Amino acid sequence: MALRGSSLTTRLASRRRFFRHPAQVVVVAFAATIALGTVLLMLPLATEGDGHAGFVTALFTATSAVCVTGLVVVDTPTYWSGFGEGVILGLIQLGGLGVMTFASLLGMLVFRRLGLRSRLTAQTERNTAGHGEVRSVIRGVIGISLAFEAVVALALFLRFWLGYDERVGQAAYHGVFHAVSAFNNAGFALFSDNLMGFVGDPWIILPICIAIIAGGLGFPVWLELGRRHRPRHWSLHTKLTLTMTVLLLVGGTIFVTAAEWHNDRTLGALDGPTRLLAGFTQSVMPRTAGFNTLDYGQMHESTLLGTDILMFIGGGSAGTAGGIKVTTFILLLFAVLAEVRGDRDAHVFGRRLDDRAIRQALAVVLLAIGAVVLATLCLIPMVEAPTSAVLFEATSAFATVGLSTGITSSFPPAGEIILAVLMFAGRVGTITLVSALAVRSRENLYRLPEGRPLIG
Repeated sequence: MALRGSSLTTRLASRRRFFRHPAQVVVVAFAATIALGTVLLMLPLATEGDGHAGFVTALFTATSAVCVTGLVVVDTPTYWSGFGEGVILGLIQLGGLGVMTFASLLGMLVFRRLGLRSRLTAQTERNTAGHGEVRSVIRGVIGISLAFEAVVALALFLRFWLGYDERVGQAAYHGVFHAVSAFNNAGFALFSDNLMGFVGDPWIILPICIAIIAGGLGFPVWLELGRRHRPRHWSLHTKLTLTMTVLLLVGGTIFVTAAEWHNDRTLGALDGPTRLLAGFTQSVMPRTAGFNTLDYGQMHESTLLGTDILMFIGGGSAGTAGGIKVTTFILLLFAVLAEVRGDRDAHVFGRRLDDRAIRQALAVVLLAIGAVVLATLCLIPMVEAPTSAVLFEATSAFATVGLSTGITSSFPPAGEIILAVLMFAGRVGTITLVSALAVRSRENLYRLPEGRPLIG
């Protein structure tokens, strides 16, 4: 009896050691959700016709849905049954809510600059403020998500019903599915050509774009906008996120529209107003939703490279967007500018940037570049496609965008597994890495002699 008690104590202690960092819960939770989604999508009733989805197909689709990416290896509306589409929709919602909730809670812990163990211990002991804050964050995330999804779903429902003569039930289903997919930046669509059939319809495209931008800003930004209406009272995070979002949307629209204006296979075949709408749409989608109203396989190489950059940067922290995040990018940008000017510190919006935050941003960027480059090198021999298309695919997977030049289904199972791992790493890896780096940062009681190797 004593041995059994000792064994139980050992297992519990081992489990506590494994989960001593809440970021580890993120990884396990997402992996468990993907596993459940894979099993459900392998059921015969999840697919149209006889048979069932293979393991790799189900795993890839479940990973893409939970990580709110949107890359697909089969045609969603024709391959999956109503049950399968329902599973995908549920995985998208769980993935989006999970990303925002976990990221917001971890951000709250990091912001307090307290060790996670002592923070959680304090919550347990008090059982008041800590749990109240957690409940408030969860309620806020769910409330904001459902509010945006409901409004966009209503707008899409009315358009599908009145503008395209769809039956009420079908229009409502299409409205809800695409609203959830848009706000969660997933990019799954129930049309074989994605949204290319609606390229000139602002009543479909603009609500979806608004949902994508809203989901990509992140819960902390929306929470602060609701509490503080004057820009001068906003936090540095909110100012950086909103500023970079506007700059990237405007800059991306100008870039894509100018680059593809005379391309008869994309914008060149459209009239003037539709070109502008399509150019704006292709600037929003890399923020990171995999909807497309143009064929990326027909775009110029320069456009693909520019889109790679937009996808890699991504959207706001603690939101449904992927990428390295706009705050990470702008922190490094101002750090470089300060170094070029010879300034001791980097400043933005009247605030000095913390050196540790800059080092953390540098770590995130370098690891992200390494992951994309390594995956691209592994994927190139697996498919007969230009290197630019493979790089586009790898960047889209890691940044959880879902855009593709049309080569996703051309990869063998090994390539699909690599892309699935890349989606998973891009979604939960950034959250885990940033929170781990921020929480583990500590002051040393000593400093070693300074060394200055030659740079450049």
